[in-house]
Amino acid sequence: MELKELERRMHSFVTSKGWYETDSPKKQSPRNLAISLAVEAAEILEHFQWREESEDQTELAGELADVALYLLQLASITGIDLEDAILAKLDQNQDREWPAA
Repeated sequence: MELKELERRMHSFVTSKGWYETDSPKKQSPRNLAISLAVEAAEILEHFQWREESEDQTELAGELADVALYLLQLASITGIDLEDAILAKLDQNQDREWPAA
C-alpha cells in the first residue's frame, strides 16, 4: 500500500471518530499529535525495558503502528509531505559522517 493511501485511510478513520470536529475532546492539533507521538514512542521503549528483545511481537507491532499513524497524521495536518521529507533527509545524510561510538 502506498503512503498516500495509508494517509487517506488514517484521515478516514479519524473523521469517522469525530476527532476532526471543532468541539472534539480529542482535538487533532499539531501539539496534541506531537504529544501523542511521544507517548506512543515511549510505549515502544517499555517492550525493551530490562530486556534485549520484545516479549510480545504483536503488541510491539501495534505500538509501532500507533507511532507511524501519529507521525503520518502530524505530517499531513502540518502540510509536510512525509515521503518527500524522508527522501530529502536520506539525501542529506548520504554523505554525512558520524563519530564512532
